[in-house]
Amino acid sequence: MEALRDTDPPHIGAHTLLARIGAGGMGQVYLGRSPGGRLVAIKVIKDEITGHPEALARFRREVGTVRAVRSAYTANLIDASLTAPPYWLATEYVAGPTLADAVRERGALPADTCRRLFAALAEGLASVHAYGVTHRDLKPQNVILGVQGPQLIDFGIARAAAQTALTQFGTAPGTPGYTAPEVLLRGEVADAADVFALGATIAYAATGRAPFGTGEPTAVNFRAVHGEIDVTGVEPGLAALIGACAAVEPGARPALAEVIRRCAVDAALVDDPVYATFLAAGAESARGLPVGLPGGLPATAGPGLVRGPGGYVPTYVPPLPVGAPGAAPSGRRRPPRWAVALTACVAVGGLAAGGYLRLRDEGGGAAADGGGAGAPSASAPAGQRPAGGSSPSASGSASAPATGAEGTGAVPGRIRATNPSRDLWTGTAAGRGQCNLPAEEQSRYLVASVVDADAPDAAPGAVTGKATINVMLKPYHQEKGPYLVAVGIKPPHEIDPATGRPFADILSENKGIGYTSKPVDLAAKAAAGGSVALTYPDDFAEEFTDGQGKSRSLAAIPVANDPGGWTVVFYRVRGLTEYTSIFCTGFPVK
Repeated sequence: MEALRDTDPPHIGAHTLLARIGAGGMGQVYLGRSPGGRLVAIKVIKDEITGHPEALARFRREVGTVRAVRSAYTANLIDASLTAPPYWLATEYVAGPTLADAVRERGALPADTCRRLFAALAEGLASVHAYGVTHRDLKPQNVILGVQGPQLIDFGIARAAAQTALTQFGTAPGTPGYTAPEVLLRGEVADAADVFALGATIAYAATGRAPFGTGEPTAVNFRAVHGEIDVTGVEPGLAALIGACAAVEPGARPALAEVIRRCAVDAALVDDPVYATFLAAGAESARGLPVGLPGGLPATAGPGLVRGPGGYVPTYVPPLPVGAPGAAPSGRRRPPRWAVALTACVAVGGLAAGGYLRLRDEGGGAAADGGGAGAPSASAPAGQRPAGGSSPSASGSASAPATGAEGTGAVPGRIRATNPSRDLWTGTAAGRGQCNLPAEEQSRYLVASVVDADAPDAAPGAVTGKATINVMLKPYHQEKGPYLVAVGIKPPHEIDPATGRPFADILSENKGIGYTSKPVDLAAKAAAGGSVALTYPDDFAEEFTDGQGKSRSLAAIPVANDPGGWTVVFYRVRGLTEYTSIFCTGFPVK
């Protein structure tokens, strides 16, 4: 923890900032104090990534997950601001070091301490899983050794346990060395993936070494899939339990209840003599005096949650008792300000959490909506993605749908990225290959092909200039109503918008949804006995929302700008930010 810098704001929302706790990939974390005097940890998303839809989607997902999970092993959500920059969330402040810091400063922990920590973290994960959520990024940096026991933090990539198709922020989900093989190989995630990460986390605690070594992330991930976890020098019984948790096949890993049973703890973790050495600093911080900072911290703005700088409206304001000055009349309570703010967000955003864009036909009737399979339940945490589909996000605005060139009904404009895509095609110069992830939604009736526009009758091979994408529904398809499809074409690498080519310093795997076409109604085309032909790059562009909430568009780049394997993903579209992959292919570019 360190003192604030001159560039740091004095307040975030209604909270007074006291110190810097640390920084991560998403942003800066501060120690703050609420107007009522409660210490809070405030994560503020970086200015430079507020214009990235995938980053905002991840942040909103984290807020939704933390709000939904109310556990003794997680820091509860206090407040959040998601409507405009700066985006931030405030949780309970948990005093204490991370497990990573504790091991780095002290060294490997004794076997008895590791067993007690093993059992406590297993119990914490079981509590989180009971809410239908998998953490997906358990690692030593995301475990705080608090005075009440270990706390799990950073739910930025957590998802509902039933959602096995991954589209994630970053080149791979989770952290190399702590991500389960089935997640890396097949994009499958369930409770067993957290068990693998738990074993890897305890391996680090017991050895002080990275569980699968260090080096390039791809090399570490390879060892996690094909190698053995490092438990050299660990007490045999503990090493065996770690190894069982880190089994390659998820079905071979023990359940969390079995992990707890095998740990056979005989005393509370907080009474462990080694763990107790980590709590002295935490106890001081819990009294409101962060370690390393002088006394006399700045005062708060006043009692209660009040309107802070910049017109901030608190997430929650306790209602006044009936009859008190300013209270709503009895019998008809005035809605709290958070409810008014939420209503405004829904009206402006159109695609708020759980909302679907409703498409209308020319007669004004409902042509398609979000009901039926894949629709999120009203009780699902905000920001979670419905099974088999991409998560709705407030980052996509429901502006009036553009009239499509294809089909008889109105269709939404070009889809916008809310979650990155890990679909990647790898193949040969002859055009034969495969994608690394299965489709999120089955489409038995879709037929598609990609050919070189300059030689459409030639055998499949490399595209040299333009590509023609042909797509149709089989004549005997059984879909009811419109069947909207957009095509996304991804270069192999992330593209620098300034040059239209891969970033000069870093070649990074493309994590976007691609340059996309406008959605077309394949059902209407099939009824007329035709198909759809799209030309890349002419019919493709990238749509996104910048940090000021304005819609932006980038033209698709020539294929020659980024030689390699290009990925073509077909998305079933239900709204501007509501779509699922239904087919994937690709083509080589020399």
